[in-house]
Amino acid sequence: MYAAVRRYEGVTDPAEAGRRVNEGFVPLMRQVPGFVAYYWVDAGDGVMISTSVFQDRAGAAESVAKAADFVRDNLASLLPNPPQVMAGEVLASS
Repeated sequence: MYAAVRRYEGVTDPAEAGRRVNEGFVPLMRQVPGFVAYYWVDAGDGVMISTSVFQDRAGAAESVAKAADFVRDNLASLLPNPPQVMAGEVLASS
């Protein structure tokens, strides 16, 4: 399995961002081949963390590209700063 993690800082309205992600982005993730799970976390103080888990590296890479497009098209006013993006192989899970 592979995961992609994106950390967004300076989020102006976490509740609205969560609503838009749940209604618009989560359905996109479910369509990516190899989808396993997706999480959108409010870490407080204007920080949100997105985690996508896929069966393979290609799915994780596709999720990063789709996230960039979705943020640009739907969340730019709420997520004003570019995210820190990390991706890699899952070495342990439960």
